[in-house]
Amino acid sequence: MRQQRSAAAAVHLHAPGVVPFSIVYGQPFRVLGSSSTSEVMKVTSTVRPSRLVGLCALVTGGSRGLGLLLSARLAQRGCQVTMAARDADELRRGAAWVEERTGAAVSTIVCDVRDQAAVDSAVREAAGALGALDIVIANAGVIQVAPVASLNAGAFEDAMVAIFGGAVNTAMAALPHLRRSEAGGRLCLIGSVGGLLAVPHLLPYSCAKAAVGALGEGLRAELAGDNLSVTTVHPGLMRTGSHVQAEFGGQSSKEFAWFSALAGAPVVSMDAERAAERIVRALERRRTRLVLTPAARAASLAHGVAPATVTRLSGLAARLLPQAPAAAADSTAVDPFEQGHSINRTAPTWTERVRRWGSGLNDRAAQRYNQRVPGPPTGA
Repeated sequence: MRQQRSAAAAVHLHAPGVVPFSIVYGQPFRVLGSSSTSEVMKVTSTVRPSRLVGLCALVTGGSRGLGLLLSARLAQRGCQVTMAARDADELRRGAAWVEERTGAAVSTIVCDVRDQAAVDSAVREAAGALGALDIVIANAGVIQVAPVASLNAGAFEDAMVAIFGGAVNTAMAALPHLRRSEAGGRLCLIGSVGGLLAVPHLLPYSCAKAAVGALGEGLRAELAGDNLSVTTVHPGLMRTGSHVQAEFGGQSSKEFAWFSALAGAPVVSMDAERAAERIVRALERRRTRLVLTPAARAASLAHGVAPATVTRLSGLAARLLPQAPAAAADSTAVDPFEQGHSINRTAPTWTERVRRWGSGLNDRAAQRYNQRVPGPPTGA
């Protein structure tokens, strides 16, 4: 079965008119609608075979943003990729996006990672269809942005179920298949710098990502002799366009403004395609831990050396962020979250001007990486 899959991958990667993406690092994606090899990519001087050619991969949260880019990078390296996500329409668009840019066919499975039975079924389906499962990336999750005074315990539970529970469900379902991988299984858990130190107004997210980090370290230690590796990734801010899918509470329009501006700032945030390439390289080399962006590495180091000082600085930063409505602090009932794409962004306020100034690259990333935007916000 392995020989058949490897042979199929080799034939596909060298099909007429398709550049063998699997052997080139640092390549740009195919331009949408391009048919000329010269338009597909520039072959750099850094050319070497990939260790991932012919392997079978599953990516959760693979329909948009970082998961979409990771799926594409794996397909470029000659992997047979299955993308899993909750939304069937997003999956169809995401699969078309990957196929258009890489020339590689991908499979899709509708799956909510919060549902253990659904994850077990999806992993079995992917392994059965591909003949094996060599690589699994647990990427699915949610982002909630709000001051703690605008949260209740349900927000923390939602984050833990979606982010940590999703990672646990995916990992535990995948481990038996990864142990049987002839190439040696590779498990990748996507954490966050928010899991290395608590970020103001992202507390549920930080708590859940901290748990993912602990899961990755623990699995790596316990499975060291089981013919598989575990890579835990802690990205900083990336321009994936995720701000339109994030959920905002408190003064939601102001929360949306600072978050999307900061996540799109060129110096502070990282290009999502470059981040995806770094993650796949780390997975390929079986690295234990990867922290992305200089700012994230500096913050992680500072927190390790002087955690009390970093916490005090975080407190000062929190004072600069939008405060919760006065009524929220005196009530256990909080207003529902709003998704970024539904927030009115036309009001001529200083916050919206700041958002537009900082978030231009991130807004374009939302369109580019299949971050579903149903239409302009009300009043746009």
